[in-house]
Amino acid sequence: MPKTIIISNRLPVSITIADDKKILISESIGGLATGLKSVHAEENSLWIGWSAIESSEVSPEKREEIDRTLLKKYRCLSVHLDQNEIDNFYYGYCNKTIWPLFHYFPNMTTWEHKHWEVYGEVNRKFYNAVAGQLSDGDTIWVHDYQLMLLPEMIRAKHPNVKIGFFLHIPFPSYEIFRLLPRREAILNGILGADLIGFHTYDYVRHFFSSARRLLGYENAFGKINLGNRLSKVDAFPMGIDYERYNKAGRVGEIKEGTHKLLEETSGKQVVLSVDRLDYTKGIPERIRAFSHFLELNPYYAEKVHLIIIAAPSRTALNSYNDLKREVEELVSEVNGKHGKIGWMPVWFFYQTFTFSELAALYRGSDVMLVTPLRDGMNLVVKEYIACRKDYRGIVVLSETAGASSELSETLSVNPNDSNAIAAAIKEGLEMPVNQQIHRNKIMHERLKRYTVKYWAEDFLQKLDDNDFGSLYSEAIWIKAKDSKSIVEKYQASKKRLLIFDYDGTLTPLCQLPGQAKPTAELLQLLRNVTKDPKTTLLICSGRTKEDMDNWFGALPIDLSAEHGIWIRRSGQEWEQHMVLNDEWKKQIRPVIESYVDRTPKSFIEEKTLGMAWHYRRCEPDQANVRLNDLRDTLMEYIQNENLCLLDGSKVLEVRDVNASKGNIVNLWLQKDEWDFIVCAGDDVTDEEMFSVMPERAFSIKVGTDSSAATYHVKDCNAIIDLLSSFEV
Repeated sequence: MPKTIIISNRLPVSITIADDKKILISESIGGLATGLKSVHAEENSLWIGWSAIESSEVSPEKREEIDRTLLKKYRCLSVHLDQNEIDNFYYGYCNKTIWPLFHYFPNMTTWEHKHWEVYGEVNRKFYNAVAGQLSDGDTIWVHDYQLMLLPEMIRAKHPNVKIGFFLHIPFPSYEIFRLLPRREAILNGILGADLIGFHTYDYVRHFFSSARRLLGYENAFGKINLGNRLSKVDAFPMGIDYERYNKAGRVGEIKEGTHKLLEETSGKQVVLSVDRLDYTKGIPERIRAFSHFLELNPYYAEKVHLIIIAAPSRTALNSYNDLKREVEELVSEVNGKHGKIGWMPVWFFYQTFTFSELAALYRGSDVMLVTPLRDGMNLVVKEYIACRKDYRGIVVLSETAGASSELSETLSVNPNDSNAIAAAIKEGLEMPVNQQIHRNKIMHERLKRYTVKYWAEDFLQKLDDNDFGSLYSEAIWIKAKDSKSIVEKYQASKKRLLIFDYDGTLTPLCQLPGQAKPTAELLQLLRNVTKDPKTTLLICSGRTKEDMDNWFGALPIDLSAEHGIWIRRSGQEWEQHMVLNDEWKKQIRPVIESYVDRTPKSFIEEKTLGMAWHYRRCEPDQANVRLNDLRDTLMEYIQNENLCLLDGSKVLEVRDVNASKGNIVNLWLQKDEWDFIVCAGDDVTDEEMFSVMPERAFSIKVGTDSSAATYHVKDCNAIIDLLSSFEV
């Protein structure tokens, strides 16, 4: 039976070792653990994560005991991290590079190669943990920024599993993300997933933009075309356990200290702030805005309190300890400036409160101040709303929190604008009860419908639907039995013709100019295949004859360059197959050059009897505008000429209508009585080859696009594998 495997940095349990060395394990409450509880409760489920215990803290025997208990009782598989990995992976790359950068704090971001190396090693450690558990048909759901390389690692070795990935923090805009070293590796890692989830559509849009600009991957209808498959990207705003919060907050469940706090605020209005102590939360800005509110509204003196609860977070990092000092100094400053005997305006608690205590405070406050500078979602605002069974209380919510896109009935503010926050606090404190109830009832219904359980089920259902290829034609993929049949027929044949395109067929497409040179391994493979005198191999490319000669001239193979204008049979000189007029270039060249001048990173490739405008490295939106404009302009120039326009992969080419790969391939087809033919290509121009293939030929399209070819393969690696089976 297929399994569902959840993978996150931490396990959904808390593990402590008592003074008597006894192991204490308890289930975590809230957030991801609550959302995936129903999924993890199924018999065929497994949760993989770090136990939060440093390897040397316990003996190997005790660690084995913990592992057995976790697996048997909690269906959890623990990944062990040593202190070096914790320092460089968690406190290093995750919290000094990814966390600040993805939250738009490049000034607090550090780049250390050691951190990156260990990040990759820990992701590999998680892969090794899951690899031993996988079977075809399993579903894997990878969570968050600590494991962004993991989906691709799984995909590379296990193509027949479904992989989901969810990022719980913001995905930044391209202009921020491009600052990240190894950014392509991060994108490719995430794109190993079939379904990629974010909290808001803004993050989806940013991801699309970076994938296009940095990797050249286009998207349509929420799907990214990776050439060999599709990856769906969508927004899934995470919810909360609505019923749990809606029923919480009874005074009898809270401690004496919280009782006293509620008693002391009785008769006064309360503005509440609840967060982890983190520089992304905007706590100092919040305190300054409250001070500004008191300056603008002095009549609120002795009538209102700001209660700030900041749970300790990442205390091993200096930046967090610096933030704590800054907050404490600000609180002291505001209290000294505005306080009176018997009234302290700001109360600061650097501690954690229990669930029941927080719920009671939610119910006892008039305004909830949630103004992070940047937040992936922020569930505190949803918790506050759900706790208010009386539908009262107003939320002042930052427009840069993910929750803002869902909760438009809150008072939305720019978290950097103290005037706006001060005005919103005043509006919230003075809003008529009927207006409060009207706003909150709408949000209650929304939170009641889209709970954290619904969020998890919705994501897994979308992943299970597996409709990601629906934009494309039904492709007939080469399977193991097909490959075996092709190889058997190859071995039994006496006259073989192998015809291959180069870019995208024998080598990956997404490469910068100058990086498409064939590898030594590919050259050796081609040499080995052609050792058999029964085999003739033709590489038919749109590249110049100079490139083809430099790369393949020393091999005993046939070559065709510039879509058949130049040909070279093995051991012979190049000859121009077609003598065509190129006078038209004088008129066309200035037109294309004007577009190169106005489109950074585009360039002209001039061939013997053709001209091509390349735009693979260009800014995608600008390139698309220029492409349509240039296409229309060139059509006017060539309408009375014997020329045609050809849209290739990130290239627009003008060429003579008689220059065709199909014409050249026909020459080779007629040369002999071939009893075995394979023809493979990936681009629009290769359809010309497929169209002239006899029925007995094996024509193979690389990629998912519709084609006249008989078969499809996912990428050029499949073509290399097929060629390898032909080696002598």
